[in-house]
Amino acid sequence: MDLLTAYLTNLSLSARVFYSGRLCGISGDHASETAGHLHVLRKGILEISRPRGRKIRVDEPSVLFYPRPCRHYFRADEAIGAELVCATIEFGAGMLNPLVRSLPEVLIVPLRSLKELAPTVELIFSEAFEQNPGRQPALDRLSEYFLILLLRTAITSRLIDRGVLSGLANRRLASAIEGMHARPEHPWSLEELAKRAGMSRARFAVNFRETLGMTPFEYLTDWRVSVAQAMLKGGKPLKIVAPSVGYASSAALTRAFLNRVGVTPAAWLAHLRST
Repeated sequence: MDLLTAYLTNLSLSARVFYSGRLCGISGDHASETAGHLHVLRKGILEISRPRGRKIRVDEPSVLFYPRPCRHYFRADEAIGAELVCATIEFGAGMLNPLVRSLPEVLIVPLRSLKELAPTVELIFSEAFEQNPGRQPALDRLSEYFLILLLRTAITSRLIDRGVLSGLANRRLASAIEGMHARPEHPWSLEELAKRAGMSRARFAVNFRETLGMTPFEYLTDWRVSVAQAMLKGGKPLKIVAPSVGYASSAALTRAFLNRVGVTPAAWLAHLRST
């Protein structure tokens, strides 16, 4: 299985385009409790502001990706304007998942350095500025595809030098990470993970921590809890979810969930449904 398939299969990616056009002046406040944001600037200049944060000026066509909820708004020159497509992005049910945690608060990448994404950018803007039948679902699926390409490029070009993307760019560590992604229910041992990576136990443990900033079993726990969140949100009962993510009982999963998320699965679900 390739670098991203297991991840995106277990933690479903969804995008929803909510704005496309020429922004003049100040945008609305981009805020969400569960979603990140993807903005593609094709033309113009943007000044990005957020509460208690420094302002950022983007003066060339760029991708702006907020992987986690983060309040921000834009200001564009009223005479020149800025051509934008904006979408909300969700990776499954929770913000604990390792991919989201490995990314910076905002990833800003000039489009000139992402030449392989140019055809998809043109498709997105072509669809956005027309009123063809099926426009909304087409834009949403194109945005999801665009984000997969962006993540692929982040791995192959090492745009992110930390966390799981850095680990996936390391051929040896990637083999162990892919195993955990594909089989969260498996009783992984340090010996087995090290063998997949072609390293000794000690060398594997050190390399993993240095590259990802956590131990292999901390990573595995976060991954299991992330998959559990997605399954619980999808309506699966706790007693079915627990063995599917490597826990012998509902109580064992609840303890891990409480330790990593800070609340029980029931409390987490109740809060999710109330938002």
